[in-house]
Amino acid sequence: MSDTKDRLPGEIKEPKRRSLLADFFIRLVREKPLGIVGGVIVLLLLLTAIFADLLAPYGYNEIILADRLAPPSAKHLLGADNVGRDLLSRLIYGARISMYVGLGASAINVIFATLIGLTSGYLGGKFDIIVQRFVDAMLSFPMLIIVITLMNLIGTGIVQVIIVLGIWGGILWIRVVRSAVIAIKENVYLEAARSIGCPTGSILNRHILPNIMPVMIIIFTVSMAGNILGEASLSFLGFGIPPPVPSWGGMLSSEGRTFMYEAPWLAIWPGLALSIVVYGISMWGDAVRDLLDPRLRGGVGSYRRAKMKKAG
Repeated sequence: MSDTKDRLPGEIKEPKRRSLLADFFIRLVREKPLGIVGGVIVLLLLLTAIFADLLAPYGYNEIILADRLAPPSAKHLLGADNVGRDLLSRLIYGARISMYVGLGASAINVIFATLIGLTSGYLGGKFDIIVQRFVDAMLSFPMLIIVITLMNLIGTGIVQVIIVLGIWGGILWIRVVRSAVIAIKENVYLEAARSIGCPTGSILNRHILPNIMPVMIIIFTVSMAGNILGEASLSFLGFGIPPPVPSWGGMLSSEGRTFMYEAPWLAIWPGLALSIVVYGISMWGDAVRDLLDPRLRGGVGSYRRAKMKKAG
């Protein structure tokens, strides 16, 4: 029998609810067109990094002395550097470095901030006071000075950059996680869980952690751009990724700065790649934050509110 025959007279069939993922993408398309542009840029960065070995026409350190400082041509689409290495190939492999640092450091940001902010916000008391005073002390120092000092202590390299940017960025996000936990822990269902003797670990894992998951996703997406810029800054100053591994910041610092008047493409292309990627990640992160933050749902410009007004 059809659905019409199965329904009782006067019964209204409820519309099928969309999944959270489908609802997210529908809102993204309708409300955040720049977020779509940013998402496409992020996707291109990931694909370029994953398939760098297939996309790059040359090795990142393949030297052709006869093509030293060659301008853009059919052989070298973006030109060659001061020792004859293909600039397009080095940019493609540099995207892999940026992806490693962006994803790795952002993951550490989320883990570190969640571990400290979750326990600090839930336990409160003296432990919370000590943690917050430690965060205040760390924030009182210039970030670049602290990061350079740590890189001097542990050495240069991609792993070291990921660890330093990950831990330092995690410290900056502790208060965001703590605020989200404090807002949640006063809810009635948590008081009911505590009243029946539910262990603290179970409360954190089953009740608080799932509710701050949007905050964790926002931290991950928003911090990616800052971590990529941080790696580029360290490599530009000589404390990040050591040569000959291509880093966009290192390419700007060494051959880009030295030969920028003789061969301006050495500085233009790495700077343009860095700007586009950081812009795209920032737009994507802002869109994700606006769509996942419950305080912004249903606000001005929301397609749900517009739909409700139209229906009314």
